[in-house]
Amino acid sequence: MRICGHEFNDEICDRIRATIESEPTISRRALSLRVCEWLNWKSPNGKPKEMSCRVALLKLDREGHLSLPEPGVRHWTVAQEERPALSLPEIESLSSRLKTLGEIKLVFVESKNRPLSRLWNDLMDTYHYLGAGPLCGAQVRYLIESSVYGRIGGLAFSAAAWRVAPRDRWIGWSEEARKANLAKVVCNSRFLLVPRVAHLASHVLSLCPQRVRRDWMERYGVKPMLLETYVEEDRFKGTCYRSANWVHVGETQGRGRMDRDRAYSAPVKDVYVYPLQSNARSSVLSRPSRSGIHRGKRGWLRTGRRRSLGRPILETGG
Repeated sequence: MRICGHEFNDEICDRIRATIESEPTISRRALSLRVCEWLNWKSPNGKPKEMSCRVALLKLDREGHLSLPEPGVRHWTVAQEERPALSLPEIESLSSRLKTLGEIKLVFVESKNRPLSRLWNDLMDTYHYLGAGPLCGAQVRYLIESSVYGRIGGLAFSAAAWRVAPRDRWIGWSEEARKANLAKVVCNSRFLLVPRVAHLASHVLSLCPQRVRRDWMERYGVKPMLLETYVEEDRFKGTCYRSANWVHVGETQGRGRMDRDRAYSAPVKDVYVYPLQSNARSSVLSRPSRSGIHRGKRGWLRTGRRRSLGRPILETGG
């Protein structure tokens, strides 16, 4: 079967099962890195696509093709559960104009920065209906900071959904193009603002395109061409996305990211996209360079001749 763009045939599944049986204490992370090595599954920057592989392994486990080892418990996770629930009463009750918040900026959250990462997780678990995650595949996270009130929310951008009809129609790409260029589509998978201040949400969204484009390129060596997000119709109207010039392209069919067999139901969501340059759709349909990307003194560089192909998409929850 094909999952996340890679073929998991009987041979590779047997190899995974044999590894789990012979190494019962192997962690899920170590197993996913091993599978990435077998499949030569790498990002354009040469790093293993570990998170995408974990999504694939979880699907194989859920469908009974293999039994993954039990997930390990990190010490900091236990400590996090022992901490009291996050409470920001002053921020929750804040009623003011946008300008009274002072400068609004995005603070990049790295996993190795435990205090910021924990704060981001606590904010999402306390105030966002989807919680902190897990997020799918490649990802970047931000805290939203007011120069007057401090941290007032958070954002996350992660790997795009594999297939979403409204987005695919809007792009107009072929199946081959979709498979080749999905990595250039980035999903706004979390957006949280604790205070309800007029125009704050659209202002924050206006800060995202160039920042996400730069950070994603720096971290993964891929230049994003399109942002996407999914807004639950029963919960939100998507006003802030429209105000920030995101384009509404349709609605989902109420299925999850990996639900090819229509076995799981999910809320219907409005689909919005934001092109990161004027020719994003035509760029989505062009083929990537054969020789890929390497890192030079001035950052990630693409080398070699360009071919002509395209790219893909999926579902999230904004």
